[in-house]
Amino acid sequence: MPLLDHFHPPLHPQHHWESFHSNWATRLADALNDCLPEDYIAEEQTHTGTYPEIDVATFEQPTTGGVTQAQQGGAATLTTPVWMPPAAAHTMPAVFPDSFEVRVFQTTSGLTLVGAIELISPANKDRPEQRRAFANKCASYLHQGVSLIIIDIVTNRRANLHNEIMKQMDYARFNLGEEIDLYGVAYRPVMRHDQPEIDIWLEPCAVGEPLPTMALRLTGDLFIPVDFDSSYMEACRRRRLV
Repeated sequence: MPLLDHFHPPLHPQHHWESFHSNWATRLADALNDCLPEDYIAEEQTHTGTYPEIDVATFEQPTTGGVTQAQQGGAATLTTPVWMPPAAAHTMPAVFPDSFEVRVFQTTSGLTLVGAIELISPANKDRPEQRRAFANKCASYLHQGVSLIIIDIVTNRRANLHNEIMKQMDYARFNLGEEIDLYGVAYRPVMRHDQPEIDIWLEPCAVGEPLPTMALRLTGDLFIPVDFDSSYMEACRRRRLV
């Protein structure tokens, strides 16, 4: 089906893109699990906004004589001694990027991450520090030999995150042209003749056009097709956009 613009009227702001991206990630994971070999599994992982745990001191309750009063009039219980490190030498600002992704695991001996699909969010493309954080995450996957696909349907930001990844990895000569705003990119880390390499497939996207089918490598020369168009259509149907 044709790609819709989820970030401008008439869809925005009546239909929230966060809900759609979460649903799309679920539809992608479901579709992959229908075609993955028996010893692989796909799981969606979605998170938006700040999510690391809050400083435990925020939730500490008053203690007296080694006991904690759970609630006024409640029973007092012994507390478990907790070891605390000294105060940190430094505290630096941090960025925790939005995550709308599908991870593919091999299950032969525990869960081994072999592939990831990143659905780019507006926040990923927003400030320089957000773009660097996303690029660092993707570069880390590739350095670990994890296959990766990124897909960008965000129309209210112009930054190109494939180019940010290439900048992070010192390969800016493989940048996409400035005229390409929406796209999908698949990356395959591989060893050839004892040399590490990364194969790259580029697919421009456009509002009003179907989304591409792209290859995700599982291991060796074992690939599966990722049909973005059919999963996108199912997500649109589930959100009553079609």
